[in-house]
Amino acid sequence: MEKTDAVAALAALAQDNRLEAFRLLVQAGPEGLPAGQVAAALALAPNTLSFHLDRLRNAGLLNVRRKGRSLIYSANFPAMAALVGYLTDNCCGGRESCGPFGGPQGRNPDLLDMAGPADSSAMSDPRGNVMNHPYNVLFLCTGNSARSIIAEAILNKTGKGRFQAFSAGSQPKGAVNPHTLRLLHNLGYDINVFRSKSWAEFARPDAPPLDFVFTVCDSAASETCPVWPGQPMTAHWGIPDPAAAVGTDSEIAHAFNEAHRMLAQRIGIFAALPIHALDRLALQKRIEEIGQSEGATAGVAAKQGAANVDV
Repeated sequence: MEKTDAVAALAALAQDNRLEAFRLLVQAGPEGLPAGQVAAALALAPNTLSFHLDRLRNAGLLNVRRKGRSLIYSANFPAMAALVGYLTDNCCGGRESCGPFGGPQGRNPDLLDMAGPADSSAMSDPRGNVMNHPYNVLFLCTGNSARSIIAEAILNKTGKGRFQAFSAGSQPKGAVNPHTLRLLHNLGYDINVFRSKSWAEFARPDAPPLDFVFTVCDSAASETCPVWPGQPMTAHWGIPDPAAAVGTDSEIAHAFNEAHRMLAQRIGIFAALPIHALDRLALQKRIEEIGQSEGATAGVAAKQGAANVDV
């Protein structure tokens, strides 16, 4: 996030009614709420609420879509995560103890309230250790050529400084799907850093200890995952496979854009979670709920030794 974007977002939130509206929409999740329901909950006149929602939307903090005769507003979770990341990186110099979720004295109660109640048994990381490195997150699929690569790219950009994302496959294709590379290039990513690789790389003793492992597909349900170093938390975030799309170039490109949009939505919510403030059971519930958001495909949460993986 650029400084001008951060200033605009903070200015938009620096008003009671707008902060309450944003809090309500964060709590509503990715599906959002009709404007009328927000107005009723905050006891605001429709024209007053419209002014505040437009201010938040212009700052990039809200999305809006039409459903029938209603306008549905929802929080822009990637933008929220980017704002938190900007404050952590630029104001805290990347120091965990300074960040908004970096311990009891560093927590921001408003952000914690928006994400949900904190448990008294707060944790430093999913392994129960004091954090001295970014959270390591592995995205899995079978071929490691499309969805898992896209997810790796999004989290490394959205969660820069707080997360380190990787991707791998059980049966890697050895090359990234060209439509994936075209999409990421058009979105400004450095595509030279991506490669299709085996999940065996992350099961070696010298592999980075993993905090989270997410599968992004449904096939090959009988495949057995390696034993990951670090005993990470796992969940299934299946979405439709864009590589299966057929049709014109524009129709295929749309499938890849949709995959990117759905993964960005999930990753934005995940990156905004107050990980330090949630106990392991609460955090597990949150990451599983993320996998049930828009576009979720069939499948069960990935478990150590029995994960669902696909292309």
